[in-house]
Amino acid sequence: MWLFLAFLSIPLIEIALFIQVGGAIGLWPTLGIVVLTAILGTFLVRTQGLMAMGNLRRSFSELDDPTEPLAHGAMILVAGALLLTPGFFTDAIGFALLMPPVRRAAFDHLRRRVHVQRFEMGPDGPRNPKGPRRPRDPGVIEGDYHEVDPANSPKGPGTSGWTTRH
Repeated sequence: MWLFLAFLSIPLIEIALFIQVGGAIGLWPTLGIVVLTAILGTFLVRTQGLMAMGNLRRSFSELDDPTEPLAHGAMILVAGALLLTPGFFTDAIGFALLMPPVRRAAFDHLRRRVHVQRFEMGPDGPRNPKGPRRPRDPGVIEGDYHEVDPANSPKGPGTSGWTTRH
């Protein structure tokens, strides 16, 4: 129901704002502002997106919880879509989402509302994202295998193909 109300109310708000701003400053300055915010928004989304990608790469390389960098990246993506949509209301929301404190507040709000049942990451298995990290054993090599019946081996019984007999 709330999605229907958003699709109904946002265009009405945008039309009302276009009429108000266009009546106050004229048609061409209004269109100029819309184009200028799209260009400025594209530049800001690009720079913020590159920073978010760097944070995401860092969290993956350090085996940290990638939830927050992913959420920031998603909010920057939404901000970009809103800034490219012509309108003053969507531009205001898009520029707000480009500010890190606003994104952090939105993420904290969502974090309180969403409960994660289990989180696994890397070869260490399940762990609490805020808990201590177990060190990896450098002598362990992980891999997959399957057993081959020696009678059905293409090289014949007793040969694995990995060694040669002299």
